[in-house]
Amino acid sequence: MVFPLIHGAFGEDGALQGVLRMLAVPFVGADVLSSAVCMDKDVTKRLLRDAGIAVAPFRVLSRGDSPSFTEAADQLGLPMFVKPANQGSSVGVSKVSDEAGFAAALALGFEFDHKLLIEQGIVGREVECAVLGNVDVQVSVCGEVIANDEFYAYDTKYLNGDQARIAIPAELPADLSDQVREVALQAYKVLGCAGLSRVDFFVTEGRDIIINEVNTLPGFTSISMYPKLWQASGLSYAELIHRLIVLALERADQARLLKTEIFA
Repeated sequence: MVFPLIHGAFGEDGALQGVLRMLAVPFVGADVLSSAVCMDKDVTKRLLRDAGIAVAPFRVLSRGDSPSFTEAADQLGLPMFVKPANQGSSVGVSKVSDEAGFAAALALGFEFDHKLLIEQGIVGREVECAVLGNVDVQVSVCGEVIANDEFYAYDTKYLNGDQARIAIPAELPADLSDQVREVALQAYKVLGCAGLSRVDFFVTEGRDIIINEVNTLPGFTSISMYPKLWQASGLSYAELIHRLIVLALERADQARLLKTEIFA
């Protein structure tokens, strides 16, 4: 049994999961495909959008493209965000408000990936839900990240925790909270997730619910939202770990029932 805790490339993008599948070793969390899909923000957003789930308007750039700041700003408005498509923890993310900042953001983003997203800046509250399960899926209470910085950047997440406050449960109207949780469940199923995920949203003043990203390998540190959300939902840390292990073993048992050889 393996409980992956390796974030970023090779740890949560399906590579490690593929090795474990080949070795027939049970592991916690999403399988190869859903890990790869959710790591790639471009693919994630396209699948969610096709399923009728709201995402922020965006465009994609590949290395070698010649993007126009004016065209991007006209399409998406200002401010906008430039993000590496296959990174997490806000690594390489920049908020852009002018042409000079746009050029710098592209240079930074391409240090981390060959594909970038340029995304419309959404004004809204940053709300998160924890999801747990394979077939019978549960969704936690909603939590909210209240950042003092312009956005919830890497340094705020991991180095300067006092620059952000976490509210669990989020102070949302009950009906809106239920809607957010329902969208989290829908996204989890659309993307083929299993075991666990954390679904991050923007909730606007007009009650629009917009998915920011789906994280198939959320953190388990002392400041991480995922276990805190489940504790607030009545599931202790020890119980959560036990459930994740049971879910991994159940999925491994189901995988063994499938034929892998045609002529055997």
